[in-house]
Amino acid sequence: MVSLENKLVVAISSRAVFDFEEENRVFEQSDDRAYRALQRERLDQAAKPGVAFALVRKLLAFDPEHTPEAERRVEVVVVSRNDPVSGMRVFRSAQQLALRLERGVFTRGRRPWPYLEPLKANLFLSANEQDVREALEAGFPAARVFPSSLQASVAHPEELRIAFDGDAVLFSDESEQLFQREGLGAFQAHEREHAGSPLQGGPFKPLLEALHRLHEQAATAMRVRTALVTSRSAPAHERAIRTLLDWGVEVDEAMFLGGLDKGGFLKAFEPDFFFDDQTGHCESAARVAPAGHVIAGVANRPKTVGS
Repeated sequence: MVSLENKLVVAISSRAVFDFEEENRVFEQSDDRAYRALQRERLDQAAKPGVAFALVRKLLAFDPEHTPEAERRVEVVVVSRNDPVSGMRVFRSAQQLALRLERGVFTRGRRPWPYLEPLKANLFLSANEQDVREALEAGFPAARVFPSSLQASVAHPEELRIAFDGDAVLFSDESEQLFQREGLGAFQAHEREHAGSPLQGGPFKPLLEALHRLHEQAATAMRVRTALVTSRSAPAHERAIRTLLDWGVEVDEAMFLGGLDKGGFLKAFEPDFFFDDQTGHCESAARVAPAGHVIAGVANRPKTVGS
């Protein structure tokens, strides 16, 4: 029986892997029928690469061409609010651009995230904020892509490069909540005192673990390179490092920036994707690399009256 068990499974919306922004404007300005008609009209016209195209291409490169399905380590599945007819254009575009996409779920406007469970998805990328919120609430690593992000660098064709923020992304937001309540001094003192106590896992811990396994099992020229890019600084750095050691996973680079703008550092690292829980950091990152907003933690809770 065909199974996705023990694979790194990425579920991705069609608007994340391909540039459907023009078509999306037709949908927003008109209706679903006009959108479907335009997609049918362009059925044989390959869509341009989207913000996550390079990520998908590199993920699929971990399995050389003609690898038997039972031996594949990575699967990318299109999970989209598109209708099935528009899905035809997705698959045709993938074929024309030599992208091995074989599976897809198209829901014609209905929420697609419930299908992440049978897919055993390790990551869900979508431009739809509500779908991302609901996927995160259901326990899946998920991020809202910035379709206008700069395309990923082509300088590292044999490295999948992923960068993560720490609190509320790799780690829980327990320390961030303290920072928000009591300020930097209390945060630093707390992290120094609890340096030996591992942080709880955040929404993207499962993805980091899956990437670590992929790196350990790699049998091709493709490699994984990860980076922690965080606003933490010494002495709060130690708890983050010790937490990763406790989890038995590694990152290749760590940047403890103490509030410095992350954009310049991400430009130097050249990630295929960067994940952060704060929109300001994502907007800065999107000017230099693909970025995804992890809509989790205290920074993304609705503001109460008077706050």
